[in-house]
Amino acid sequence: MNTAQTFLTQDEQDTLIRCVQEVETQTSGEIVPMVADASYEYPRASLIGGLIGGGLVGIGAALAFGQEDLWFFLAVFLAAFLILSRLLEAFPALKKPFISKRQMREEVEEAAFTAFYRHGLHRTRDLTGILIYVSAYEHQVQVLADKGINDKVDPQVWQEVVTMVTEGIRAGKPGEALCRGVTRCGELVAEKFPVKADDTDELPNLIIDG
Repeated sequence: MNTAQTFLTQDEQDTLIRCVQEVETQTSGEIVPMVADASYEYPRASLIGGLIGGGLVGIGAALAFGQEDLWFFLAVFLAAFLILSRLLEAFPALKKPFISKRQMREEVEEAAFTAFYRHGLHRTRDLTGILIYVSAYEHQVQVLADKGINDKVDPQVWQEVVTMVTEGIRAGKPGEALCRGVTRCGELVAEKFPVKADDTDELPNLIIDG
């Protein structure tokens, strides 16, 4: 399973940081790419997977041994449930069949919102923070901008960046995709938020949260 630490190679991280620095010479926008391990632990998926797997193992064992005793089924079911639920916790990639796309999307949205404030993107001088949030486990992307930008730039434009980065990740080129996303963010805000003479780099140029 991809983690934040393995999502980008060191060369890709270095290139991405240089990309952010270059783009920020053209705008007062503060663009922060961030890669997180996962947006949520999905404990319910372990429970559901354990219940389904335990039930199937219990039924299979009862049929294989010709047992109609309910206590036999329950004993096998419970043992299988405990083993499978712990296996799912140990190997999160196995949880994915038991997680809906809607839940993943909602958890990524919430995690991106939390990360925006946890990492101080709302504290820039001109309220020009932009977060490109990538959740490695879900392979999903969110883009959030602060009030200063959203007052002048339609928030709907960020979906273009989300699509651009998501497609690059699916193509196996996350570093290039994030660099293109950063560049596009700069293009979208440069006209209304040009770089100022006293502009400083207020935020990290890359956050690896894992």
